[in-house]
Amino acid sequence: MKKKDERLWINEYKDARSNLEYPKGSMIDALMAVSRKYPEYYAYEYFGKKVTYRQFMKQIEVVAKSLKNYGVDKDDRVTICMPSTPEAICMVYAVNLIGAVANMIHPLSSEKEIENYCNVSESKYMLVLDASLEKVMNIKRNTSLQKIIVASPDTSMPPLMHYLYKITNYKKKVKIPKDDDDIVPWNTFVSHADDFVGVCYEARSAEDLAVILYSGGTTGTPKGIKLSNLNINVLALGAHELIKQTQPGNSVLSLLPIFHGFGLAVCIHTPLLSAMKCILIPQFDAKKFGDLIKRTKPNFLVGVPTLYEALLKQKLKEKDLKSVEAVISGGDILTPELKKKVDAYLEEHGSNATIRPGYGLTEATAATCLTNEGEYIEGEIGIPFPDTYFKIVKIGSLEEAEIGEEGEICINGPTVMMGYLNNEEETNQTLRVHPDCKLWLHTGDIGAFTKEGRVIFKQRLKRIIVSSGYNIYPSYIENIIVSHPLVETCTVIGVPHPYKGQVAKAYIVLKEGVEESGKLKKEIQELCKKNISIYSLPKEYEYRKKLPKTLVGKVAFTELEKENNEKK
Repeated sequence: MKKKDERLWINEYKDARSNLEYPKGSMIDALMAVSRKYPEYYAYEYFGKKVTYRQFMKQIEVVAKSLKNYGVDKDDRVTICMPSTPEAICMVYAVNLIGAVANMIHPLSSEKEIENYCNVSESKYMLVLDASLEKVMNIKRNTSLQKIIVASPDTSMPPLMHYLYKITNYKKKVKIPKDDDDIVPWNTFVSHADDFVGVCYEARSAEDLAVILYSGGTTGTPKGIKLSNLNINVLALGAHELIKQTQPGNSVLSLLPIFHGFGLAVCIHTPLLSAMKCILIPQFDAKKFGDLIKRTKPNFLVGVPTLYEALLKQKLKEKDLKSVEAVISGGDILTPELKKKVDAYLEEHGSNATIRPGYGLTEATAATCLTNEGEYIEGEIGIPFPDTYFKIVKIGSLEEAEIGEEGEICINGPTVMMGYLNNEEETNQTLRVHPDCKLWLHTGDIGAFTKEGRVIFKQRLKRIIVSSGYNIYPSYIENIIVSHPLVETCTVIGVPHPYKGQVAKAYIVLKEGVEESGKLKKEIQELCKKNISIYSLPKEYEYRKKLPKTLVGKVAFTELEKENNEKK
C-alpha cells in the first residue's frame, strides 16, 4: 500500500510535479547534457554579443585547460571575485569541470574580508575584477594565493563597446604589475590553454562540494556555505518545474550578481539548465533599466524588491514589456503595496505576467518556496519546491506548531547546504536532527502555514538588515567599530531608505572621558571602509552618551528602530 503523502501543500502543485529525478553527476555534467541537445541555442548575451551553447562549452574548455596549465588540481579552491561577466561564468563551470571548488566573493568586499575569505577557503588561485586588484595585492602576502588572474568588464565586449568602455573609463584604468609573475591578465591566461596536454574533465558525484558562498549564519558573522553539485542542480530543476516560462530559447535578464546565491543559482544555472539565454549585466543601472528591457526584450525577470521599485520609475510605452512572461521576486519581503503597483505596471505596458514572490536563503541554495501564478494572498511566500519539506516549529524548540500558529521556519530537502565551512559549531546550531530523524535547516525566520499548506512569512528572528536584497550583518559591523580603542560600545540597526529598503546606521558610545572630534569620527569611518564591504557600510553614524537597555541589560535595538521609524 502506497504511503500517504504528508505534505500539507501537496494539492497546491497544480500542473507541476511534486517529485523529480535529479542528475547523479556535477553541475558541468548537467550543462553538457543541455549543450548536446541544444548546441545552436544561445547560452548568453553580453552587450549584444551572443554565444551559443556549443561556443560556450568551448570557452569553458579553454578556461579549464588554462587552469590545469597553471597547476589547478582536483579539490583546489579557486576564488572568483567578479560581477556577472562571461569570464566569471566560464570560470565557475571550468572550475567544476576539473573537479575543483569555486569560492564566490563580492568584488566590493573589504581587504580584510577578501583576506578572510581566501584563507578560510584555502584558495591558491583567484580570478579578480581589475578594479579590485589593489585590495588583493595589499593582502596577498597574508594568504596562500599563488596566481591571480585579472579580468575587466570590457574583456568580452564587442569591439565598439570595448573601445567606448576604454575611452569613458580611461581615468579608472588599472595597471597590472609587469614585474610580478603571479599576476596574470585574462587574455594571457587563456592564451596558454594549448600548453596543457591531457584530460581536463574530472568526474565528480552529486554529493561533492562544488561552490562556496558567504552568508551570516545564525550569529550574523559571515560564514562560508558549502553547496554540492546536487544542491545547485536540484534548485535549477525545481525552479524550472515551478516556472513554466523557463523554456528552451527564452531569455532571462540576469541582473543579480553571480557571487550572490540567488544570482548564481536562479539567474545563471537555472536558465542554463533550461536551455535559455542569460543576458549578462555586470552592473545594474536603475536609471537605464527601461532602456535595457527595450533593447534585450527578456521573457523572464528575476530580482529583489528594490529592482522592481526601479522598474516603476521607468518611462516605458504601452507594449514595451510585451516580451516579459514571468516575473519572480526574492531576496527580501515583497510588500502587498509594491506587488499591486508592479502588477498594474506590467499590465499597463503589455505584459501578461504578475510578480510572484518567493522565499529562500543561501543555506538552502537561495530559493525554496514560490507562489503559484495568479494565486497570491497577502504575506504569502508560496509552496515549497519539489522534494522540499517545510516545518514550522515553536520558537526555541523542535516541537511542531499547529496550523496557523507562528514559529520558526525549518527546511528539509536536497537543496539544504552541506554545512558551514570549517565551522562545526555553527553548522550544528543550524542543521539539527528532529524527533522524526530527519535533518532540518533552522532558518531563523518566523512563519506559519495556511490550511492549504501555503507558507506565510512573518518576520526575521535573526538580526539581519536587508538592503537592496543583500544581507548586512549588524554584529559584524559592531565588532569592527568596537575594535577602535576609544569606542566603548556600538549597536547597528537598519533604518528605512526610499530605494534600498533599509541601510545600516551605527550608534556609537565612546569610552569615558573621550570627547567627540572630527578627527576621531574620521578614524572610525576609515576603519569601517577598510574592513567592511561598501554595500554594508553604515550610511549614518550617531554618537551618544548611552544606549537604551532592556530589563536584562541588553541594548534595546528595537527602541532605536522605533525611534528611526518615527522620524521617517
